[in-house]
Amino acid sequence: MIREMSSGKFPLLICLDGLDGTGKSTQCELLVNWMKGLGRKVVFSRDPGSTELGNQVRQLLLGHKGMMSRECEMSLFFAARAQMIEEIIRPALARGEDVVLDRFLLSTIAYQGYGAGLDVDRMWQAGKFAAGDLFPNMVLVLDLPVEAALARLKGRPDRMESRGLEYFRLVRQGFLQEAEKSHGLIRVISAEGPPLEVHGRVQREIGRAFGI
Repeated sequence: MIREMSSGKFPLLICLDGLDGTGKSTQCELLVNWMKGLGRKVVFSRDPGSTELGNQVRQLLLGHKGMMSRECEMSLFFAARAQMIEEIIRPALARGEDVVLDRFLLSTIAYQGYGAGLDVDRMWQAGKFAAGDLFPNMVLVLDLPVEAALARLKGRPDRMESRGLEYFRLVRQGFLQEAEKSHGLIRVISAEGPPLEVHGRVQREIGRAFGI
């Protein structure tokens, strides 16, 4: 079941998502620091990653040189996420701590569903099951035109980043379409401008939703 947005006492589970190159890592760091500055206890987690198993899966997903089926790719994301939930997210929430996520289930829907052509409805069902029906209180999608996002990437592209423009256009479309259908649980924020300007947009969305 998707978790309802709440106010007052929490903890909160908040995810920043979007295309590669939209500044998620920077915005996650700024968000964590801002929330800690409000006196909150905050845990950060990256999906996939953050656990020993998750980091091994991440290396496989980003660096594998051979053929990998779409279904295999999707399942690896689900597996790493399930482990992260068990090791990091549920214990943190049980302690009353907020959790900030760099990606979650929506990423898999956008990349492997809209981008790679897997059935989106079936992916939502399987993904929620693999996540134990846990979903963030809010997902903020950092949005940029595809060309602008890819132009920000530095270094040699990994396995996922090396896919063509049309693939990433489909992925972006997926993020935007899912936001439209989400009744406010998924919100789109422009990633244009300096990082602190984007961070201000993130603050305002979270402040309005949760009164913090």
